[in-house]
Amino acid sequence: MNISGYLIAKYLITAALVVGISEIASRYERIGGLLAALPLVTCLTLIWLYVEKQPQDKIAAHAWYTFWYVLPTLPMFLTFPLLLARFGFWPALGISTLGTVALFFIYAQVLSRFFQIQLL
Repeated sequence: MNISGYLIAKYLITAALVVGISEIASRYERIGGLLAALPLVTCLTLIWLYVEKQPQDKIAAHAWYTFWYVLPTLPMFLTFPLLLARFGFWPALGISTLGTVALFFIYAQVLSRFFQIQLL
């Protein structure tokens, strides 16, 4: 498969995954939430890195940093539903996202200072 065919396949598979999960979520909230919570995108990224013959240390580093980046995003899934009822979709999404970004920077500083883990 040539490079453009590979990229097209990569985009189609990745897009199909996202669209499929959103379609399932529109019909079955719990199953959609479960599928969205699974690290499918991360696993797919690891697969693409492997297929592209990236070094093992780069693939391992991706998984390592993904773990640390996920932790500060988790509160968003609690704040968004609370804000949604009060402010509507777009403001709730915006506030939750800004809060997540702020929390991430605080979290990155704490990890850097106390655990010598550099996220920034």
